Amino acid sequence: MKKEFFDIYNDDHEWIGTAPREEVHAKGYLHHTFHCWIVRDTPDGRKVLFQKRQTSKDTFPGYYDITAAGHLAAGETVADAVRELEEELGVTVSLDQLIPLGTADYENRGTAGGKAFIDRERCFIFGAKLDLPLAAYKLQVEELTGLYEAGLDDALKMANGGIWEMQATGILSEPRPASDTETFACTVSLQQFVPHNSDYYHTVFMKLREL
Repeated sequence: MKKEFFDIYNDDHEWIGTAPREEVHAKGYLHHTFHCWIVRDTPDGRKVLFQKRQTSKDTFPGYYDITAAGHLAAGETVADAVRELEEELGVTVSLDQLIPLGTADYENRGTAGGKAFIDRERCFIFGAKLDLPLAAYKLQVEELTGLYEAGLDDALKMANGGIWEMQATGILSEPRPASDTETFACTVSLQQFVPHNSDYYHTVFMKLREL
């Protein structure tokens, strides 16, 4: 497997070099990531889409997460990182179709594969309005087990602690023949999402209402 390298930064967000992915997470080097949240408008109101991480992922396996996200490889810009939408969801989107939602700093510590990690990120966050049904997406099986949507207002209430859980509709990445458009209903809670800094979800969901 080809070794991944990330650009790394000091605490003033000045570029200081590159390092392999494993070293970046072992030593807690600050690096950059791309987040994109997709929403769509329906007769029942605006929906927000989110994925469920593959159970084989080294961190937070099986947790719900951002619609599409990924690390910026060494030398990449945010414009290059838009590839994550095509890789994970099978949709081609250009940077000018995305609405910048700002940045967020993220830090998490834990153990993955028996090794301690320190994940420190500057996240570049974007929103996109794509009026596609769940079944229109071609999901990357290696990265996610399914794609889901829920009412954006419910997601915001959940992020604010107003409700404990919300109703969602999902579709699995496999097995799913091209002709199979079956979706299913489920209930999700904020505790099942990848943890972020306390106001991350509230801030993002508020901004998604304004797109």
